[in-house]
Amino acid sequence: MKLKKNKELELSVIIPLFNEQDTIKTILEKINNINIFKEIIVINDGSNDNSLKILKSNDHLYDYLLSFKKNRGKGFACKKGIEISNGKFVIIQDADLEYNPKNYIDLLNETKNGYKVVYGSRVLKGGDVSNQGGLRPVLSKFANFILTKLSNFINKQKLTDAHTCYKLFDRNVIQKIDLHEKRFAFCPEVTTKIAKLGIQIKEVPIDYFGRSYKEGKKIKLKDAFEAIFALIKYKLF
Repeated sequence: MKLKKNKELELSVIIPLFNEQDTIKTILEKINNINIFKEIIVINDGSNDNSLKILKSNDHLYDYLLSFKKNRGKGFACKKGIEISNGKFVIIQDADLEYNPKNYIDLLNETKNGYKVVYGSRVLKGGDVSNQGGLRPVLSKFANFILTKLSNFINKQKLTDAHTCYKLFDRNVIQKIDLHEKRFAFCPEVTTKIAKLGIQIKEVPIDYFGRSYKEGKKIKLKDAFEAIFALIKYKLF
């Protein structure tokens, strides 16, 4: 399917995908139910389960599919999606069910107030975090807290959830940023580079239904160390 080319296109939804055969169809259906003029871009990042087969059998649920044989990481997939996006705004959406596409509206509403970058916070009160869908590891929560504090210190920001998946950007802003990180360090890289541009990041509360590592959560402890290195590197260079 071809990408939409329309100056009125409001949102590009970029979905990095790696081995999410149990959830990819459901999340696509949820996104399609959101009443926004949007395009859905799926980046299959080397899945070796049935994810690609499911996508090809349900191509009516998305607008464009990029598929790579080798897994290169979330950051790589996000960058590829950003490069070809056409919407006025761009949002990152994981292929699992931890995040609720209904929150797109909440993030987009803040752009009407002039914000060019809006993050969805799992920490701010107001979102639904009651049904966790499996216990989110305590270590993961603690790491996110520490990394956010460190990010705020380095970038002189006051974020509550710097490593959230739901990052919404004005496309003209994000497409001008030279992104390098191929894995989860995409988050600290883009947050730091937004800070260096002097652009304020607005946060809004979102729903979050965290899953455990047993259920498929992929981020590991080593990713926290890579995030710290990325924060320092992109602040200095």
